[in-house]
Amino acid sequence: MSIEVKDLTYIYNPGMPGETRALDGVSLKVNDGEVLGIIGHTGSGKSTLLQHLNGLLKPASGEVYVDGQCITDGSVKLVDIRRKVGLVFQYPEYQLFEETVSKDVAFGPRNVGLSDEEVDVRVKAAIQLVGLNYDEICDSSPFELSGGQKRRVAIAGVIAMRPSVLILDEPTAGLDPAAHREILSMIKVIHDNLGIIIIFVSHNMADIANLSDRVVVMDKARIAMQGTPQEVFSHEKELTAMGLDVPPMRSIMRKITDAIPSIHSSALTVEEAAHDIRAVIPAPAQK
Repeated sequence: MSIEVKDLTYIYNPGMPGETRALDGVSLKVNDGEVLGIIGHTGSGKSTLLQHLNGLLKPASGEVYVDGQCITDGSVKLVDIRRKVGLVFQYPEYQLFEETVSKDVAFGPRNVGLSDEEVDVRVKAAIQLVGLNYDEICDSSPFELSGGQKRRVAIAGVIAMRPSVLILDEPTAGLDPAAHREILSMIKVIHDNLGIIIIFVSHNMADIANLSDRVVVMDKARIAMQGTPQEVFSHEKELTAMGLDVPPMRSIMRKITDAIPSIHSSALTVEEAAHDIRAVIPAPAQK
């Protein structure tokens, strides 16, 4: 499975006074099993790009290929593409509507004609994969759950469709710190268990550094840079000029390395920073 975007351009309100070029010649390839993080300031084109990847938006020009199949030429059944490419919008919990959790998660599989037995298998597996106890939660109203639980139920509804690609638009937005950590852990578990492509947008640079194999930076409707988290976040001045930050640990380690020149580190996470510090300042021997 792969996704390839070729020279994609999208214009909001074409020919109108408010005409806006949201994507301008964007080209990108996402490889099988990759976790891709996308960053950029508000209005840079991130969400617009995501909505092209399963055919929700039709480009003014350019092409999108899903597993080698062009989905922008009008000949493909988009309902089939949307089974392969699951898109979770920001605040997906607002789309919950069934009377129980199990019915909500079952909505997608049931509506593509799967048997009751297959639907039940998928619902139970999806609920457990997002870190919830099926037996405890299946008959509960989704509206009685915490914010983090609601979001996981909404994501379970997409997982139950067995997509080959999972797209998440700001998956931790608006959550308290505990629920935030739970969603990050859930994303890792999903990827570890299913090995599918995961594409996510976030304004939290620590999340991007922790989860991503590769990072794409959007700016003014174009891809400004891309590479590993280490490569992208090494361009701090360029990112700052775009209105973006680096992960907090990068800033902390820069101050530490300024104060202690013997420490050389480009760490982005706590674990990486601890490793680099221990390499120069070993932990004291236990008595």
